[in-house]
Amino acid sequence: MERIIDAATAILDEDGAEALSMRTLAQRLDSGTATLYRHFRSRTQLIAHVIDAVLGEADIDAAAAREMPWRQAVESGARTLFEVFRTHPHVAPLLAERIPMGPNAMRQREVMIAVFLDAGFDPELAAHAYATVARFVLGFAIQLGEHPTDDDAELPETWRAQDPQSYPATVAVAAHLPVGLDREFSLGLELILNGLTQLLADG
Repeated sequence: MERIIDAATAILDEDGAEALSMRTLAQRLDSGTATLYRHFRSRTQLIAHVIDAVLGEADIDAAAAREMPWRQAVESGARTLFEVFRTHPHVAPLLAERIPMGPNAMRQREVMIAVFLDAGFDPELAAHAYATVARFVLGFAIQLGEHPTDDDAELPETWRAQDPQSYPATVAVAAHLPVGLDREFSLGLELILNGLTQLLADG
């Protein structure tokens, strides 16, 4: 089964989700589709296993997380997961369509929710905090699979060329636009953690 999942992941990485079918996977493995269906009932089940295998590449350790301050543990977990999605940029969009329930996903969810609970967040706020961070990472990770276009390269000049009378605020910050994805991710994560820190302090 591991060989099948590895091959499916390779197709996904190289050509995206639309290229992954039981037929293309069978061709990659030089086997028949009947062999694949003995392991997976459907393409949907196969993708669920691929997603969980990819999530398993994120080294989010429960013992290490418990030894860190909660902010550091959450930031480390978020960045680790983001880097895994950078390696597999076509996986994040698949997670927008389903909630992962495989063993790796369950383990990571358990670790991160425990971090919030151990820090003193009540159960409701811990659940919301976890979901906010997870969806933030996913939203940025989805953008990793988008390829820059020529129009994207021309954006800085486009911002600077706007009419300052009509768009004074945009022109004022034009030298700083567009913001790179990694910088946006870092700032956004910091803002979320600052907000959660304040909520925890407010009780």
